[in-house]
Amino acid sequence: MRLATDLIAYCAERHPRWNPISISGYHIREAGSDAVQELAFTFADAIAYVDAAVERGLAVDRFAPQLSFFFAAHSTLLEEVAKFRAPDGCGPTSCASVTAQGAGIARPRFHTQTMGSTLTAQQPKNNIVRTAIEALAAVLGGTQSLHTNAYDEALGLPTEESVRIALRTQQIIAEESGVAETIDPLGGAHAIEALTADIEQRALAEIAKIDSEGGALAGIERGYQQRAIEDSAYKQQRAIESKEKVIVGVNAYRAEGDQPDVPITHVDQAVLERQRERLSELRRRRDAGRATNARTELVAGARGRRTSSRSSLRRWKRM
Repeated sequence: MRLATDLIAYCAERHPRWNPISISGYHIREAGSDAVQELAFTFADAIAYVDAAVERGLAVDRFAPQLSFFFAAHSTLLEEVAKFRAPDGCGPTSCASVTAQGAGIARPRFHTQTMGSTLTAQQPKNNIVRTAIEALAAVLGGTQSLHTNAYDEALGLPTEESVRIALRTQQIIAEESGVAETIDPLGGAHAIEALTADIEQRALAEIAKIDSEGGALAGIERGYQQRAIEDSAYKQQRAIESKEKVIVGVNAYRAEGDQPDVPITHVDQAVLERQRERLSELRRRRDAGRATNARTELVAGARGRRTSSRSSLRRWKRM
């Protein structure tokens, strides 16, 4: 929290066009949360950051426009579109306006990444379809930035071919599908509007519960969010094992000889050796005294009293 508020303060003063923090729900969803928990826990974190910055003496309208968010895109297409739309219309006490009060922000800015945990080692080329659906959900939900995962990530580091297909997936959506030509292609659709309203209300109720018990930081210290995510992950795994939830190629639609037939990246051992040599050479050439002093100053600065970004900058320049 100290690091985050230091960065927010520094950027508000020195770099007003820089985003000092990307408040992330991606790791929450990848760990097993559901869509509502991802949204609620992320905005509960945002509230904690905003409160800490305000306590620091920063005006909300000075730093709120610089905050951004990072969400996951699951293959449950309609629910994900609704999740991405949910922060828009909650009203004056909504999760969207929590970080934007007084700043004139219509909605939070967010980046989206398709989900690695939805990719399977079985029938890995099915993952191309999954990633396309997830990327489409993000675009239909209004994301401003997008990362698409490679289809072989359940097996190893992506190959050049798999990375190119991930890129082409975005380009086909952008250039061929037509969805990017309309601001809100699914706006007004009954299923989307109903899902959006439901997610909004459930997320706001979860945020209110966290707030009533001391906020996100207190919840983390008590293990509340972690337990909720673990419970959600357990329920999802049980649904897969009971085949209540179908995963194509894993618990249904399997075929004889279903072994991965794709190339897997193997890192050359020589790369590791080169990196070790570079690190050893750096340590040999650098001024050990200055390095030790810099570490000491860094630890002292982190443990010491809060300083303005300007005085922090002067101290780092002296190093």
